[in-house]
Amino acid sequence: SKLAALFEHPLYNIPIPEVTEKDKLFIVNPMEKFSLHSSGSDEWVSSSKAETLLPTGKTAYDTYPTWLKFHVGINRYELYPRRDPLLPTLLWDLATQRIVSSVQKSGGTQLKLIMTFPNYGQALFKPMKQTRDQETPIDFFYFSDFERHNAEIAAFHLDRILDFRRMPPVSGRLVNITKEIRDITTDKKLAKTFFISPAGNVCFYGECSYYCSTEHALCGKPDQLEGSMAALLPDKTLAKRRSWRSPWRRSYHKSKKAEWELNPNYCAQVREMPPYDRGHRLLDLIDMTILDFLMGNMDRHHYETFEKFGNDTFLLHLDNGRGFGTHSRDEPSILAPLQQCCSIKKSTYLRLQLLATQPYRLSDVLREALAADPLAPILAEPHLQALDRRLGKVLVAVGHCLSR
Repeated sequence: SKLAALFEHPLYNIPIPEVTEKDKLFIVNPMEKFSLHSSGSDEWVSSSKAETLLPTGKTAYDTYPTWLKFHVGINRYELYPRRDPLLPTLLWDLATQRIVSSVQKSGGTQLKLIMTFPNYGQALFKPMKQTRDQETPIDFFYFSDFERHNAEIAAFHLDRILDFRRMPPVSGRLVNITKEIRDITTDKKLAKTFFISPAGNVCFYGECSYYCSTEHALCGKPDQLEGSMAALLPDKTLAKRRSWRSPWRRSYHKSKKAEWELNPNYCAQVREMPPYDRGHRLLDLIDMTILDFLMGNMDRHHYETFEKFGNDTFLLHLDNGRGFGTHSRDEPSILAPLQQCCSIKKSTYLRLQLLATQPYRLSDVLREALAADPLAPILAEPHLQALDRRLGKVLVAVGHCLSR
């Protein structure tokens, strides 16, 4: 297994700083029992009257559902640890747990559902809109592209292979539109959009600002539909997140260019702006840039951080559905932050060099990681080959910076 060998490599065993109480997202007494509200919210609260030791001799923490253990494990430095024993169980839960509620997620440009499990865990479901071998048409603007379920799955595994671990776990899942969405939804607006197509398939389209119409309906075969299931982060009422506008955001206009596209010295301005004027925020942004270039994702207009940790923490790599749309061409402008700032974390650079060598080739380790997903194969082979080509281009860009 190339993947197992990669994770054993010394570059994947650099210790993170010691995690103190103030570095944890939640302070939890493992002896204290937690109870879940059943009011339709995914909040969990301390139950001070609960017995601290269960009759089995286990602590209350041992009985937490996996999604809650995932939330409790988040800290200033990582969303989940490198060798997280919970990860296989959490991915299995996302793929197999019974769905008790399906409602449309508000906001956003395309249809997404929030699905709830019997243990109060929740997942974000993005339905299949494009087959594996379809490429985004060359005349499409990046902001009118489909969001792809398989891109979300592949992005999670790529993020982990790069050792960022800044993306919530994602699993593929085959969902029954009739039993697991239509028959159990309490969302009246969503319920009104179901119909049977002329081919006899169950379809729906929801309400959103793009691609929510009968022409863009999501149809099962006859009611089976592929999608990605991403573990939800803790409710924002429990763990506030701050949204940051990316300095290299695109103009989202058909003809206007953003300032960074016109000013080759743009990075000098960014380096003087908080929070990029100190700490590792700019380097974290460049990590995200490299991830996006490898996937071909041009749609990174904002990113989020956990408010509790201030500016000294990682960036959350959320919403990656517009990655892996094209394999036949690369988008060099995504690398602008790396090229303009000529900065990269040494650890990131060393790992990228490692992933360009035969024993740990990026396409091979990602192919192996994706083979375990219920919807495998996740990426068409040309997308995996494109990763190796793009990785070479990132290393060339760093080489130019070093020679300068």
